[in-house]
Amino acid sequence: MQPHVGVACWLLVLSTLGQNRLVAGGCSRRCCRGRDLSCSTTDWRMDRVYGKCYCDEDCVKTKDCCFDYFTECPAQDCAVSDWSFWSSCAKPCQPSVRVRVRHIEQRPSNSGESCPRLEERAGCREYSDHRDSHCGRNSGPAFISSMGFGRGRPKHDSYGNPLDPGFCVEFQLESRTPHCTVENQPHTLWMRYITEGFKVCVACQPPALRNNSNSCQGDGQESDKEAVLHWQAVGNPRCRGTWKKVHRTVKCTCPTQHSFVFI
Repeated sequence: MQPHVGVACWLLVLSTLGQNRLVAGGCSRRCCRGRDLSCSTTDWRMDRVYGKCYCDEDCVKTKDCCFDYFTECPAQDCAVSDWSFWSSCAKPCQPSVRVRVRHIEQRPSNSGESCPRLEERAGCREYSDHRDSHCGRNSGPAFISSMGFGRGRPKHDSYGNPLDPGFCVEFQLESRTPHCTVENQPHTLWMRYITEGFKVCVACQPPALRNNSNSCQGDGQESDKEAVLHWQAVGNPRCRGTWKKVHRTVKCTCPTQHSFVFI
């Protein structure tokens, strides 16, 4: 055999072995979660260096994945279910918290998108007790929540009668406790916009407004403009303060961040 023929044969053999190696894949059937030092092999790395390479999720950070990691171990994002219905308030006839949840249907793998928040909380107040008896109207502070709470409330009372569309009361904020800005939970962020000296609008809507009362608790209906009234934010009982009534209007005209709702 001539020398040049032998060299050509060896090149053909090496080329065939290389092709077989590429087809087999360093990470074929070898994908691992998290950081796993045993999840390795000897093959070409993504940085074109031949040697020890890894097929665990952490190799993306350490940059020592085998060349075919993203092909053999494709990223899978987290998948979650739809939100459940809101739960009932934790306590009937008084300010409390309601919860809704969603569940993980597929956990992320291979550096896929992490799971979003699985629980949401919101301030609330039930208008009937466990025996379906309507809660009596108590004297005391005005209980308020974000305007977003009002959009999901029922449009009829417990007797099935259509309710009045409601009204709006404008107040001048006199004071508030520092606790309104301390908590950083999603259902309390709206409280950061309760600022002393600002004018705020508070909507009196069903079911806080019953069609035979034409008022909401704490709306200052019978108070003059100099009377100092008390309010409390639902979802954080330590967030409370005082305000003075400015006037009553048909619709709220304050900016969204300064618009609230009686509950």
